[in-house]
Amino acid sequence: MLTILGVAGGNGLEHIPRDRVEKVYGVDVNAAYLAAAAARHPELAGVLECVRTDLAEEPCRLPEAELLIADLLVEYIGCPCFQRVIRQVRPEYVSCVLQINAEGGWVSDSPYLHAFDALEAVHHDLDGGALETAMLAIGCRVIGRTERELPNGKKFLRMDFQRA
Repeated sequence: MLTILGVAGGNGLEHIPRDRVEKVYGVDVNAAYLAAAAARHPELAGVLECVRTDLAEEPCRLPEAELLIADLLVEYIGCPCFQRVIRQVRPEYVSCVLQINAEGGWVSDSPYLHAFDALEAVHHDLDGGALETAMLAIGCRVIGRTERELPNGKKFLRMDFQRA
């Protein structure tokens, strides 16, 4: 079983091998995103189960899974909330992608810059060291780490963990 936190509209779900994955829990706070994910991936009918929840308020609603994926999400829910979610889901493996920001801020300059203003209140600048410390505190050790450079001096940091 697989849990994807912040599944949004389902980008990437096309890569799930239906013959090897029994159940995928797609988790998001936005019901419209979940409906879009299910509509975009009818091939996952019976495999994809969409779960609408606010992780900061309702982490106990999540089922257990072997793998938990949280890409570009921990920065918005914070490490303490993420730790609570992991304790509930009890995955063997966790994979996260963090956006590591340059001095220019976490949102790149664009005509849509102000669309992200509301997120400023919940965004946490987070680095790999802080995430690793939080994960070690709940018994998960780093088993993989890769960085990918982005424009504007930013980068994506992928960290994979295994429960000890």
